[in-house]
Amino acid sequence: MAAIQAISAVPTILETVAVTTGLGFVCIARVTQDSWTTCAVLDKLDFGLNVGDGLDVTTTLCEEVRDTGKAIIIDCVSTDGAYHDHHTPRIYGFESYISIPIFRQNGDYFGTLCGLDPKPATLSTPAITSSMTLFAQLISLQMEADAQLTDTRGLLADERETAELREQFIAVLGHDLRTPLGSILMAVEVAKRKEPDSGMRALLDHIGRSAHRISALVDDVVDFTRGRMGGGIALELRREYNLHLAFEQVIEELRGVHPERTINAQLQPIALLLCDRGRMSQMLSNLLNNALVHGDPALPVEVTASEANDVFQLTVTNAGPRIPDEVRRQLFKPFWRGSVKVAREGLGLGLFIVSEIARSHGGRIDVVTSDKATSFIYKVRRMDFAALSG
Repeated sequence: MAAIQAISAVPTILETVAVTTGLGFVCIARVTQDSWTTCAVLDKLDFGLNVGDGLDVTTTLCEEVRDTGKAIIIDCVSTDGAYHDHHTPRIYGFESYISIPIFRQNGDYFGTLCGLDPKPATLSTPAITSSMTLFAQLISLQMEADAQLTDTRGLLADERETAELREQFIAVLGHDLRTPLGSILMAVEVAKRKEPDSGMRALLDHIGRSAHRISALVDDVVDFTRGRMGGGIALELRREYNLHLAFEQVIEELRGVHPERTINAQLQPIALLLCDRGRMSQMLSNLLNNALVHGDPALPVEVTASEANDVFQLTVTNAGPRIPDEVRRQLFKPFWRGSVKVAREGLGLGLFIVSEIARSHGGRIDVVTSDKATSFIYKVRRMDFAALSG
């Protein structure tokens, strides 16, 4: 009954059947071995049945339709050789009657689209029988579509709940991992102060770099889960007068990690920016890491930071072939990586987090690529920072 009530077209179908056939009572009935129940009703005869009402199935002709799977059509009971002495017309007082079986898409019998009237009616014409059969098929198709939609929504809700729990778990795990990582880094620094020999210092440097790497991965995952859970990239906005110094520190750190690579920097001192210094450093770090991983290792990576006409611009450029359009469209999607050979370099979250940091600051990231080089360009207007300061 609920499945039929959920079909918005049912009232129109019943009205169309009534107009087409001239019958005063039309309904859709659910018919089982033991019951007959109205699921939808159009009653112009005051027949007395409402949605949810039932009849003794043995008193109905729908029982026969159920058992044979065939329609019953009566133009006039009084002259009908098969039904003029039948008990059902006498019980319910009708002369004209039609009942079309409704089957589910898997072939199971559901019930009938039926109608009756105390007056005779011409129902056995091809136009009426084909129309009624078509309406019965439409009802069946719509029930199937609604059932599939309900199942899909249920599966989607389960997937969302599972995804939310998974993201909450990752966020908590990432938070808890920071404590032991901090302890490892602190132990490395303490050990270095004891003037170890060159072999031990090299080992400590390796442990420190690995711990920093793990810490960066944890930060990426936490930032991602926070964004997916609705928190967005967290910002601590301050007026920064020496942002170029923070950028210089990032560049020096990556020069230490990649001593074989050349990083050229032209960092113009910026008079004032309202921004999150740490997040801006994270943006540069992710962009620079991306350039070092994907750029031509024989050629330098270029970093520039400047301001003109109230627009701050940070650009990271690496040499290398053009990025195909189909790849460029995927660059800022989470967990996407450009090639298998560099899969070990990260989780595929770096550029996604760059785009989130840019968006949170009111700026944007553009990618300009050619046959010789690719540039990632971050731009933001001062007025956008002013608006953020509120």
